[in-house]
Amino acid sequence: MTVEHAQDDRPVVFFDIDNTLYSASSKIAHAMGVRIHAYFVSLGLSDEDASELHLKYYTQYGLALRGLRRHHNVDPLDFDEKCDGSLPLEEMLKPDPRLRQLLQDIDRSRYRVWALTNAYRPHAERVLKILNLRDQFEEVVFCDYQEEDFTCKPEPGYYFQAMKKAGVQDPAKCLFVDDSRGNIEGARRVGWTRCVHFRESGLETMEGGRVKHIIEDQERPVSGDEVPVINDLQQLREVWSDIFIQTEQ
Repeated sequence: MTVEHAQDDRPVVFFDIDNTLYSASSKIAHAMGVRIHAYFVSLGLSDEDASELHLKYYTQYGLALRGLRRHHNVDPLDFDEKCDGSLPLEEMLKPDPRLRQLLQDIDRSRYRVWALTNAYRPHAERVLKILNLRDQFEEVVFCDYQEEDFTCKPEPGYYFQAMKKAGVQDPAKCLFVDDSRGNIEGARRVGWTRCVHFRESGLETMEGGRVKHIIEDQERPVSGDEVPVINDLQQLREVWSDIFIQTEQ
């Protein structure tokens, strides 16, 4: 935590990156799933065993890589190079001027805007650069694959780590948008009460190597109150109207 962040008491709006700042229709999750499956197979596993372990590790640890590192002693940087690093993102993504304007319209005199991702920093920075959004995020909180036992969403430690980096002591000052209901619930369990679930109903994504159809009400909340659900980030202008620059009528 820098002195600058420690003295900044503005709330922080945290945005997930993958499948949130761009649509699941990009099929990036599918391309990643294929690469991760191939990585499991390269360890000498059969297709069936690779598929089962991929899902198991994703479900148990939040990231397949954490299971691979813990049980197979893989080099996380080698994994990152062959999976995230090999994605042809420049061919799959393009800037969205409407999204850039949305971020620009957030009142920075009262709120900070950060990214919070389960990816390693190179992938996060690459995506933000392609989307022409890097300058809209003050900081990027990422999974540090070089740490021996790194943490990730939805583990409580990852949200506390984000708060520490931002110099935030009151969890109520953290706002959060993510496409994963599990990540939203993880945030709410540590006191991030202002969360929004970005859910593109009708599309497909991939989680743990399995195709997932995004449908209405497929994930029920486990922490009490309902969480606002949106299918377009522009709806944040209505859900969180207070965080945007107010224009005189």
